[in-house]
Formats: sequence, structure tokens, C-alpha cells
Amino acid sequence: MDDVTALQAEAEAIVRQLQDPELHTQSAQTLHPGAAGRRRAGSGEQFWQYRRYAQTDAADQVDWRRSGRSDDLFVRESELETPRTILFWIDPAAGFDWTSAARLPTKTSRARVIALAIGMTLARRGERVGGFSGRRHPRLGQTATEHLARDLLDRPTDQPVPPRGPALAVIASDFYTPIDTWKQRMAPLLGTCRHGVMFAVSDPAEAEFPFSGRTRFTRPGSPDSRTVGRAETLKTPYLDRLAENRRALKSYAAEIGWGVVCHATDQPPVPAAAEIQSILGQFGAR
Repeated sequence: MDDVTALQAEAEAIVRQLQDPELHTQSAQTLHPGAAGRRRAGSGEQFWQYRRYAQTDAADQVDWRRSGRSDDLFVRESELETPRTILFWIDPAAGFDWTSAARLPTKTSRARVIALAIGMTLARRGERVGGFSGRRHPRLGQTATEHLARDLLDRPTDQPVPPRGPALAVIASDFYTPIDTWKQRMAPLLGTCRHGVMFAVSDPAEAEFPFSGRTRFTRPGSPDSRTVGRAETLKTPYLDRLAENRRALKSYAAEIGWGVVCHATDQPPVPAAAEIQSILGQFGAR
């Protein structure tokens, strides 16, 4: 089994557990598969509103059932439906491609499989999905899933490359880099990606700091290391700093109109995938 096939199989297992996403509306009404409601009249298959008949309307446009309850004639309008673009980016930093235990996936692996599961559900509803790498164009239809899987497995650019047209974005990282650095990275993106999700993935060792006694800490991808005699004395200041990091991230996301989803790799992936879909759905309804 090659890497693409294996990734697709893992993502499919998550998709089977997810409810069909309501990406484009907060109501319970289901949209026509393959189209995104634009909240205005236009070509589509879903009812939008009634309006009074105008002389420019053809006679077969009249809704006679609705008109029969009034002295006026009414035309039934559909909602404009067009596919949207959702792009994914996985942080290529060595510290993100890391796990504290062999039984756990790396943060990169977990982000990939959740991203592909979301992409699968959206592609099956007719959305255009792809990666920020720019190597492949976002796609619709049956080929979208395999192309997205390849995008996610390729080494991405060091930061998301702004797309040419409007898109929703899912940016996956541990976001441990100072928030001011992230503001610089995100600034070029916000012109075309007005809304998106910052998917903050952590390892349980990073979230809980279970270390005590003499401990040697190393930085992934770097020869740098530090040995601490009593690691437990660092736990409280470390957790305080981590909490401040997450508060700053959420504050920045709120400022730019994005959502934040936090996830640890020892947790099941389905709730995180469902939460990301829910946030994308809120953006789609605006």
C-alpha cells in the first residue's frame, strides 16, 4: 500500500464517522450536493424566496399554488449556488513532524489525515479542494481527493502562498512560534482568505509536561539540547506560558475573523474534524 492509498484509507475511516457537513448553511435544510448557497437569488435547485411577478417574467415562472392564496402573482426564486474553494496547509517545521511516543502519530500525520477527511467530505458535496503548495490546482469531483492527498504528502512551502482568488483556509501547526511571527506569516494570506481555521495540534507531552527529575530536552531538527536537574520545577511556568500562547492565538484569530481548533494527538480525530467543519459552515452561511 503506497502513502497516498494509506492516507486515503485513514481519512475514509474518519469520514464514515462524521455527519454530512453543513458547510453553507446553519439551518437544517440540506443543499443540493455540488453547490454552495450564496444567500441570494440565482441559478440553483434550492428554494430561496418568493417575489411578486414582473412583466419581464415568463408565464411558466409563476408559482400558481402560492399565487392562489393572494390577489397577486408570485414567482419562486432559487438560491444562487456555486462551488467554493477550501485550501489546506500543513506546517513543514521539524518540530511539527514529531511524537513523544511510538504509539502516537506525529502532529504532522494527524493533521494530514484530518485535513484529508475534511477535504473528502467537502469534495463529495461538490466543493473545490486543494493545498497551498501551488503545484496542483484545487479540484472538483472524483479526482479531488487523490490530488489533495498528494498535496498533503508533498513538503509544503515554508508558509502558505496566497491563492489568486477567494478561498477558505485550514492552517495546521502547533503554533508555538510567537504570535507576532504568525501575524507576519498570515498577513499576505488575508487578502484572499478572509476566513479560515487555525488548527493547533499538540503532542500530549507538550500539553501536559509530564517530566520530572534529571531530563535532557532536545529540539527536533536541531543538535541543540538542554539538561535540567529537576524538570518538575519548570512545569508551572511552562504551562502558564503555553496557556498564554493559546490565548494570544485565539485573540488574533478573533481579530481577523478566523476560528481556532485545538487538538492533542492522544485524542480521537473525529471531534476535531467535526469542529473544523462546523466553523467552516458558519463562514459559509455568512
